[in-house]
Amino acid sequence: MTQKLDFLVCILGILLVQGSLERLPDEQDYYQEIASRDHYYSYPDPEEVQTPLEPEGEVEVPPEPIVEVIHESQDTREDIYPVQKKDTIKSKKLNGKEGKTQKPAKNSSKKAEKNKKTSDKFVFGTGEEKITQDVRESCPPLGLETLKVTDFQLHASTVKRYGLGAHRGRLNIQAGVNENDLFDGAWCAGRSDLQQWLEVDARRLTKFTGVITQGRNSLWLSDWVTSYRVMVSNDSHSWIFAKNETGDLFFTGNNEKEIPVLSEFLEPLVGRYIRINPRSWFEEGSICMRMEILGCPLPDPNNYYYRRNEMTTSDNLDFRHHNYKEMRQLMKVVNEMCPNITRVYNIGRSHEGLKLYAMEMSDNPGEHEVGEPEFRYMAGAHGNEALGRELLLLLMQFLCQEYLAGNKRIRHLITNTRIHFLPSVNPDGYEKAAELGSELGGWSLGRWTADGIDINNNFPDLNSLLWESEDRLRNMRRVPNHHIPIPDWYQYENATVAIETRALITWMEKIPFVLGGNLQGGELVVSYPFDMVRSLWKTQEYTGTPDDHVFRWLAYSYASTHRHMTDSSRRACHTEDFNKEEGTVNGASWHTVAGSINDFSYLHTNCFEISIYLDCDKYPHTSDLAEQWENNRESLIVFMEQVHRGIKGIVKDIYGRGIGNAIISVEGINHDIRTASDGDYWRLLNPGEYAVTARAEGFTPSTKNCAVGYEMGATRCDFFLAKSNLARIREIMEKFGKQPVSMSLQRRRVRVRASRHT
Repeated sequence: MTQKLDFLVCILGILLVQGSLERLPDEQDYYQEIASRDHYYSYPDPEEVQTPLEPEGEVEVPPEPIVEVIHESQDTREDIYPVQKKDTIKSKKLNGKEGKTQKPAKNSSKKAEKNKKTSDKFVFGTGEEKITQDVRESCPPLGLETLKVTDFQLHASTVKRYGLGAHRGRLNIQAGVNENDLFDGAWCAGRSDLQQWLEVDARRLTKFTGVITQGRNSLWLSDWVTSYRVMVSNDSHSWIFAKNETGDLFFTGNNEKEIPVLSEFLEPLVGRYIRINPRSWFEEGSICMRMEILGCPLPDPNNYYYRRNEMTTSDNLDFRHHNYKEMRQLMKVVNEMCPNITRVYNIGRSHEGLKLYAMEMSDNPGEHEVGEPEFRYMAGAHGNEALGRELLLLLMQFLCQEYLAGNKRIRHLITNTRIHFLPSVNPDGYEKAAELGSELGGWSLGRWTADGIDINNNFPDLNSLLWESEDRLRNMRRVPNHHIPIPDWYQYENATVAIETRALITWMEKIPFVLGGNLQGGELVVSYPFDMVRSLWKTQEYTGTPDDHVFRWLAYSYASTHRHMTDSSRRACHTEDFNKEEGTVNGASWHTVAGSINDFSYLHTNCFEISIYLDCDKYPHTSDLAEQWENNRESLIVFMEQVHRGIKGIVKDIYGRGIGNAIISVEGINHDIRTASDGDYWRLLNPGEYAVTARAEGFTPSTKNCAVGYEMGATRCDFFLAKSNLARIREIMEKFGKQPVSMSLQRRRVRVRASRHT
């Protein structure tokens, strides 16, 4: 009887354990995951946390560790829970409340930093059971995502194929469109057993403080690691596991493939090598992971490799990430430092009501000066691409300081150019991305506006209007090759157009910009228009503008002066190798996009605009900002100087008055520009001789030859237009109170009189 009771108790226990294990949901479509992003970023209650799935076959039950796993939520707080025996997570109570700790994400806002000061120690447990843990030190990333860690520093036990090698196990790395190629989205082990590992060689003694993991980036497959062990070594032969008083520590990994999960160590681990040993993974997938290692290099004056690659800057600038209020305050400080050359204004508001602040730098801020070109930099159209935002804030500070210090190059640039900076086009998206910080936001959190629109591709498609008009030989409604009007449907109130996009269009139409650059992230390349392919049913095809030779030079001027863009030895960020084009690419040959800001700017205004992708990492850590500034400082200045390239001048009538909206045409280039309201114009051209024609309604066209030299500085090419005969007749008739007649009617009357006389 006793044996039967024991048998029934065992069966009941097994059933209870099986019932407590919840199965992960079936694989969701990748785009569905992106669309329902908020679901994944809302951290569940402790009772709802699902247990990691163990691999089929051999199952190893980990000992009872007490390790704190950090997973940051959208409200900038990290919920820390002790991992209990058999991977079940229980809620601890403290004085009748949940013992949650609040710790800010890296590079998060001040609000999150204030939460950190609430307590120096965290206490877990109820009643007599209490565990006290000091706040742990956190180190910056080693640089797997930013490519500071080279491919030669990454090793693995086995790999499924080259495209899934150890060199692909970098945080946020993106896979190619085609599976099974050389550029896949993670490291994947060749076998699914417990002896697999991914190793990083820091090349010097390092204090490791944490690991960030992701699953495999793939449109079709779902692979991720759900738990792992960590070990360190000084020689790659003798390894020490991260342990606690009960045995080896098991860290909780991912429960889907895109959201990064941070696990910080209870005590720092010191060594040169660090290995991640997966212990369980998604049962319907295989062992695949992307990761970043947090670590602080220890002082070692004898390490030649570290000293050779150490990056320092002599500029006294504010190298940190700025939230919205801090950005506004910094712009105010720069304005107060240089009140005679700066002006802060806003071009509109975001969906959430945040003002889109811009700064102008000029010797006469606030007005357009005749003969002075207008230039613009803008950043943050994708809110999670924070590097461009910080570089523009650093550039504002730098230009102000150098102007005050008497730097001749900077003084000449500011005196002869009206420069505009718009550091945050999408402040709503940035604030969302900043809540999780530089490493934990994933690839797309904060990319879109608050109402879910991608600003970069939200402009009207003018390419199709132009090309359809050119393809129809007898098209009654010819579309001009420049200043193409915006379609009526785009201006409807119910059109899917972001409020930020409408503000940008108004800004672009109000100021006669000549040259512009929009700073983006996630790649290291300069992209120039067209961004949309002309051929139907193609997704990639080189589609150049009539000014393709000028755009290629503009892109190369930035890439060639960047510290790494034209480096032939550097590896690709994700899948595309842009070294063959010397760090530049035609947008349509990369991937086709309709309604891009570059194409719209070229076809609707005079402005030539390019997209500058600053780094593989969209949101670099604060510790990387000084190096990024050194990488881009010269490029940012050189590109601004290109606005003084080509021809310039004023179109006037015989009385010396400027003629606004006059058309400037260059022979051999099927793209015209127009003069500003004061009659001045700037036409970007490469060195050479050009036949240039100026024409305006009511005036006789005028043509002259203009030569563009290789030296910096535009060639002066003024035009004086005389009234046409028809315009003179109209003036005379209006003077005597008669209605003006058309030219055709006037010619018919002349013929009739001639025939009568005959």
